[in-house]
Parts: sequence; structure tokens; C-alpha cells
Amino acid sequence: MVKTEVRSQKSAEKGKEPLKHLQADIKGMHCASCSSRIEKVVGAMEGVERVSVNLATAKMDLHWDEDKLTLESIAARIAGLGFELVPPRPDSEITLKISGMHCASCSSRIEKVVGAMEGVQSCGVNLATGLAKIVIDPARVSQRELRETIAGLGFTAEAVTSSAGFLAGQQQEIRDRLRLLKRRLLPTFILALLVMVISMGHMVGISLPHLLHPASRPLNFALLQFLLVLPVLWLNRSFYQIGFPSLLRGAPNMDSLIAMGTGAAFIYSSWNLVEIWLGMDAVARAHDLYFESAAMLIALVSLGKYLETRSKARTSDAISQLMQLTPDKATLIRGDRQEEILVDEILVGDLLFIRPGERLPIDGVIEKGSSSVDQSMLTGESLPVQKGPGDQVVGGTLNKNGILHVRAAKVGQDTMLSRIIRMVQDAQGSKAPIASLADRISLYFVPIVMVFAGLAGLAWYFLGQAEFSFALRIVIAVLVIACPCAMGLATPTSIMVGTGRGAQLGVLVKNGEALEMAQRVQTVVFDKTGTLTYGRPELTDFRNFSGMSDDELLALIASAENGSEHPLAEAIVQAARGKGLQPAEPLAFTAMPGRGIAATVTGGKVPREVQVLIGNSELLSEKGVALDSEARQAADALAEAGKTALFVALDGVFSGLLAIADRIKEEAAETVRRLQEMGVEVVMLTGDHEKTARAIARQAGISQVIAQVLPDHKADEIEKIRKQGRVVAMVGDGINDAPALATADLGIAMGTGIDVAIESGDIVLMQGNLRHVLTALKLSRATMRNIKQNLFWAFAYNVIGIPVAAGLLYIFGGPTLNPMIAGGAMALSSVSVVSNALRLRFFKA
Repeated sequence: MVKTEVRSQKSAEKGKEPLKHLQADIKGMHCASCSSRIEKVVGAMEGVERVSVNLATAKMDLHWDEDKLTLESIAARIAGLGFELVPPRPDSEITLKISGMHCASCSSRIEKVVGAMEGVQSCGVNLATGLAKIVIDPARVSQRELRETIAGLGFTAEAVTSSAGFLAGQQQEIRDRLRLLKRRLLPTFILALLVMVISMGHMVGISLPHLLHPASRPLNFALLQFLLVLPVLWLNRSFYQIGFPSLLRGAPNMDSLIAMGTGAAFIYSSWNLVEIWLGMDAVARAHDLYFESAAMLIALVSLGKYLETRSKARTSDAISQLMQLTPDKATLIRGDRQEEILVDEILVGDLLFIRPGERLPIDGVIEKGSSSVDQSMLTGESLPVQKGPGDQVVGGTLNKNGILHVRAAKVGQDTMLSRIIRMVQDAQGSKAPIASLADRISLYFVPIVMVFAGLAGLAWYFLGQAEFSFALRIVIAVLVIACPCAMGLATPTSIMVGTGRGAQLGVLVKNGEALEMAQRVQTVVFDKTGTLTYGRPELTDFRNFSGMSDDELLALIASAENGSEHPLAEAIVQAARGKGLQPAEPLAFTAMPGRGIAATVTGGKVPREVQVLIGNSELLSEKGVALDSEARQAADALAEAGKTALFVALDGVFSGLLAIADRIKEEAAETVRRLQEMGVEVVMLTGDHEKTARAIARQAGISQVIAQVLPDHKADEIEKIRKQGRVVAMVGDGINDAPALATADLGIAMGTGIDVAIESGDIVLMQGNLRHVLTALKLSRATMRNIKQNLFWAFAYNVIGIPVAAGLLYIFGGPTLNPMIAGGAMALSSVSVVSNALRLRFFKA
């Protein structure tokens, strides 16, 4: 599969230490030119193997060789480009809010005592803020021990950040940015509208006072516009503080275009104001002012930024909902008392008290109590599952109606929910190959637009014999209509929303590559056992030829099989127990691999010892047991149905016929049919005999079967299909078919073996329902369709808009594009792309 990453010329050599991997925030990016610039510059550094920068998530994914390059050097290089690298806070750094400190001796005492604790590397306490920053070795000291030690000194300590703290901090940053943009918008628009009324009101019938009319008082007319536009520029000075330095560094971005366009309009108009003041053709100069263009452009672009930021904030809703599944606090059982602690303080082995209506804070095992547990937010399964002692429970699920005592097995970043969140975050921060063209164009887009704007203006002025003001208007219109942001946001926003929606539906996509590959799938190969079937052999048929009751015969058979660990034996024993029978231990037991078992049993209503034979027809014939034609025909019919037939003999006399089968899932046939309707070829891959495999395939509606394949040869069969030119998806449980999942173009791992599945598959289905395969493929198609719509709009907008802004229509007698309209169109282009991506939130399986 093609990776969309910038690669350095020299890869890490074999035999050396593994590459260092980091995912970090990048501050200061404003458009696709920024992200592309960082990728190009950092990717060219010696020691960097791969780097990918995502504009929508503002994250950088970096792989580099620490022997050749330090993280500090990379951060400095990024800082030189005008951006800031923000590495993630290490798990070993804890921030505590300390209450009860009154003087410097309090903070010094905490620093001394906590700093002397085993496992504490450093401790700094700030009296003014009440915060303690502590670096620890998590293997030697816990957050709970820190808090208890501080409590022993007479103070209270509470963690400032929980597991969800980082995301909460990011969301708070977005809210703060939205508040700042909103606070600027109102005065900006009021002032811009006033400038518009003054500059153009007399053209549309609005009467201006005599003191402000351009014909009678041109200086007042121009001066008032100048004074009104100054606060607009000051309120939105960030465009100039970011745009011009980026231009001087040789890496112009979207802000540079806005700064140059509005700056040119303001400077030209200010020079005309000076000429009006000097009395140089004042009335004509008064009609050649562009203060209203500068003000209105800034207002419209600011509105677009606000709408874009608000829309982008909603693309991480799915992650926020997953984060909220983990409670902040939990109840710890200590002996005969209960104590409320932070979830971050829970340790493996802790016993927790879970009340009805509470969410489980960790993964663990129920030791006491029973309840129904709602797992819908994790698996997409709507019906609660009944849980009792010995059952495993997963953090984030909801305890519905009973009290549970749960022993913690996995905590913190090791819980299933934390791993799912990390997986979704990684996917949202990844790129799809389809984004590569937009990224390459974005890198050179702004410089090309600036050159094109200059050439267009010069062409109109010198070749078209147009006035300078007309040429200037052309330059401004071209600068402000160009929008690299729409191209940069087209792919990542759709991937963010699509992968988030998938997580809500129980479909975890590992990265953008997998999402793009899924929509190209032509052939889906299903493993049989545990995927198309439940993976649990069950007793399906029982025929009694003995003359004793069914329960008596089944009890004897189950007692004989009680000495075996074979899956077929377990199915018989479970069936007996399901009928309320209690199989006894066999007095003697002999297993004959590939044929069956022989056992001596007694018990129930049979007071004597009975010799029991259970196995295939060859075993019974070998032991001299005669089988009539009726029994053989019945066995053949069971085999045709995909079931394993077992003959039973008591004391050398044929007495019964059993059939055991791994039942096919109820939704298998429907799923296969719907895949075929989507134009996808379906194949079944199994180690079973041809006859059994064909029988199961018929039930599922599958015509192509690859049977009698050993687990370690499944990958070879996948490769054979790929060599036929097909794009292949392999669906399995990830337990014994991990090589096949890795060999396929797309590995889809069923969540029945969730720990292994997360490591094995490109897409992980959180439960064993086959309908989720349809959900994954349809979600991929919907997301890629959404991305193509965004890319089409982003490219079409620029391809059409820029020539029109340059005066193409005017050449053929059409109108020119007013810079204010150009600015409004630019502002709305990014909003339209993000809004279109947000439609994926309503995707239904």
C-alpha cells in the first residue's frame, strides 16, 4: 500500500536501533501551504525517515533516527519556519493542585518530602499558582502514593489532568479562539459597514451630509473612511503579524495573500488621502479610494475563519464522546470501607465498587454481583449483555441495574477504551494517498498566485492600457480569491469525521490508507471458523438407537467424553449440562486421534460398567461393531449438511448417532448477498474438508471455496488472488490468520479476539457481527466520495475563480470581480469543504 509521507533520501540502515516515533501538535499553521512547507523542510533533514503533517488536526507524525538528529534540532527548524512544535506530555509527568499552602515553608516542605520519595525524579511546587509538577518513574511510585504522602503533610492534592485532559485542553483552546474571533467580528463588521455606507452610499441613493459628500468635502469623506478602517486593521492585525513574516521567510501562506491584498488597498488609498489633503485633483482622488475593500475583505475573511474554526471543532465530536465514557472518579474498596479516588490513581489489582448507572472506569473481572452491561458506545451493539462473577468487563461500558465488585486488570492507557481512542486519533491524524496531489500543489500554490497576481496587474496596466486603479483592483482580487485552505482541508476533515463516525458504529479504521483501500476492494475473503461461523462446535443432531431414554444415553456419552479436551467432546458435555445432566468421570479413557475415543463409564440408571465407543465408521468397523444402512445414510446426509457425524456403540452394539457442527452466523447469508449486490466477489477460506466446506458455503450463499488450507498457508492463497489483479480484503479473527490479514490489501479483524485484532487488522470490527463488514466498506465509499467532492470543489473554485478575478470575463465584455466578492467567496470555500465533511456524521450503516 502506498504511504503518503515525505521521505528523506537516506533510510535507516538495517541492524540499527529502531526509529523514534513521535506524534506532536504544531501551533501556528493557517493553511495547506503551512503544513506542506513543514513536511518538505523537516522531511529533508538528515535522519528524518518519514514525516506527515495534518492541517485539520494540527498534528505532525514523525519517524527519525535519534543518532543523527535530536528532537530539539527538529523543533528549532520548525520554529525557524514560524511554527511551534509541542511534544506530548510524558506519562511520567504529573501536575497536582495543592490546597492548604500558606507560605514558602509549606511549598518547600512538600518539595523536600515528595522529592525524597522512591521513584520521584523531580518535584517543583509553585506557591503562587498552587501547582506541583512532579516527574516520576511510574513503575516505582503511583499518583495515589503521591497524593497520600501530601495528605500526610496536612495538605490536599488533586490531579489537574485526567486521561482526557489533553483533548480537553485542545478543545478549550478552540473555544478560546472562537470567543476571540467572535469578539472581534461584531465591531469589525459594524466598522466595515460604516465604511461601505460612507464610500458607496451616495451611489445607491443614500444621502450623505454635506460635510461628508465627496463632491463638496472630499477630504472629510476620505479622512473619515481612513479613521474607521484603522481599528478594523488593528483588531485583525494577526493577518499582518503572520502573513508578512511568512512572506519574508520565503514561505508565504494564506495570511500573506490577505495581508498583501488588503495592505495594497489600504496603502494606495492612504496615498490618495495625502494627495486630497494636498489639493491634487481632490474630487477625482476621493472617487479612487479602496478603504471599503480593505475593511470588508478583512470582515468577510474573519467571518470565514470563525465559521471554519467552529465547523472544524465539531469534527472531533466522536473522540470527545469516547473520552467522556470514562468517569473521572471511581469507588475503591479497602477492606470494609469505600474510598472515592481519581480514575488515574487506580492500580492493577484494585477492587472497585460499581453502582447501577455508573460507567466502568477500567477493564477488569467481576468478582461479585451481576448486572446487564450496555456496551453500545464501544461495540455498536444496542442490547445490554448480562454479566456475572468471572465475566470480563470493559472500561467505558455502562452498568445498568446491579451492584458489581470488579477487580482491575487493565488501567490507564492499557484499557481497551484508551487503545481505541489512540487508534482513532492516529487514524484522524493520518493521510490518505488521495491527498498527495493537493499537498504538492499547496506547497507552491501561494507563491504561484502572488506571481500570477502581479503579472495580471502588469498585463492590464501595460498591455491593456488600463488605469493603475483598475490594475490594482485586479491584483487584489486575485490575491484574496485564492484559497489554499480548501485544498488542504479537503481530505483530512473527511477522514477525521469518517473515522470518528466509524468508531461510533463499532468500526475502527487504523489510518487513511486503509479507509481509501476499503473503497477499492473487489474480493472479500472470509475465514470460516469464528468469522462466518460462531467458532463454537455445538451438538446439532442426536439420534437414539439404544432402547434407553435420550437423557440416559446422552449422559453416558457425555461421561465418556468428559475425559477429553477435544472441541467436539466439549460440545457434547456442554449439551448434556444444558439439559441438566451431570456427566460423571470415566473409569477408563483412551483417545484414538483421527478416529474417536473408547471409555468405560458407569452411573445414572446404569448400575454396571459400560464400554462406550464414540467415533467415525472406521473405528466402529475396526472394533467389530455392525452399522446398518439406515445409520450410514443418516451419517452421509449429516456430512452433506456440513456436520461432523459420530457413531456411538455401547458394549459393542451400535446405539446412537450424533452430529456436531460449528453453526453459521444468522447474518452470514444476508451479508454475503449484500456484498455481491455491491459488486464484490466473496470467497470462503478454510482448513475443513471440501465436502464440509461446500456445505457451509452453500448456507452462506458463497460459490467460491478454498478448502483444506493449513493456517500457515492461508497467506499464500491470498497472494494468489492478488496476483490475479484483484484488490483483496481478508476477514478473520486475527488469532490464527494474522499472516493472511497482513498479506491482503486490506485486513479486517473481527473483534471476537479484540486484543489480537487491534494489532492484526487495518480495520477492526468491535464485535463479531458480519454486518459490520458492510458498514466498513460502505463507510469507506461514503468517505472517499466525500473527499472527491471536497477536492473537486477546492480545485474547481481556484481554477475558475482566479482567472475570473484576473479579468478573463472582462476581456470578452463581461464584468470584473469586485475584491470584496472575491474575499467573500474565498472565506466561504473553506467553510463549504468542512461543512460537507461534517455530513459524514450522519452516515448510517
